[in-house]
Order: sequence, then structure tokens, then C-alpha cells
Amino acid sequence: MTDSSFQDDVLTELGDDRLQEIAGLLGTDDTGARELVGSSVAELSGELRQAAAEPSSADEVRAAVDEVTSAEPPLQGVATLGGLAAGGLMAGVLAKLARPAANAVARRTGLPPATVDRAVDILVPVIIAALTKRAAAKKGGGDAGLGDLLGGGTQPRK
Repeated sequence: MTDSSFQDDVLTELGDDRLQEIAGLLGTDDTGARELVGSSVAELSGELRQAAAEPSSADEVRAAVDEVTSAEPPLQGVATLGGLAAGGLMAGVLAKLARPAANAVARRTGLPPATVDRAVDILVPVIIAALTKRAAAKKGGGDAGLGDLLGGGTQPRK
């Protein structure tokens, strides 16, 4: 496993075409799109960590992480995510967190909430693919928890 950040992994998985799609959506350039992706990934990661720490949602997050970490290595490229294989529970968890994360990013950036929401919707399957790839890469080192997958920070309580 390289030392790349989770944000770097998401940007790599996103690819230039999808990054340009986000740039077009925002009416910005590559740099502006990268900044929004970085903010959105950071916000979603924080929301996911917070959900993992909340008694009401911890079991659901843990089950989603377990599903991602037990999945077969993903197919290459975002285009293969039509069915979101290995993303079932995680897709549901991230879908619940996407709107609050998008609203927080919109408040921070001043961008229209609906625009940021659409950009975050584009990112959700990409984030699932990045999490699944990170989990597959960590399989040799034992169980990967949420903190391991997102990088930095601590794992949620078990």
C-alpha cells in the first residue's frame, strides 16, 4: 500500500473525465474541481467517522465496512460500478451522509447547495471503489477498520 491519501485515491479513481464533468457542473477549472473533491471527501470521511462513533448508527457503519473489506477486489475503473458490487451497505450509508456533507461544503465554499449535491452524488460510487481497493490492498495485513481505510485518525469504537 502506498502512502497516498484517501483523497488522492479518490481523485485517481475519479479520473480526468469525471473530474472534468464536476468542473463543468461547477463552472470552474480542473483546480476548482479538485478543491471541491478534496473538501467533499474530507467532509464525507468526517461524517462517516462521526456515524461510526454514534451508537444509533455504529452497527450499520461497521457492517458496511465489513462488507467492503470482505469484498472481492473491485473491477478496474469507475465505469464498472453500474451495480455498485461490494457497495450495497456502504452505498446506503454514504447516501444518507451525502446531503449533510454537501450542505456543509456548500456553506464553506459559497457554491449552490444543489450543485454541490450533484457533485457529491458523482463521488459516492468513486469513494466506494476507493474504499474497496484500499481494503483489498490491506487484506494481507489483517482486518482493516474504518480508520485504516480512510487513513489518519482513529478507528471507531467496537
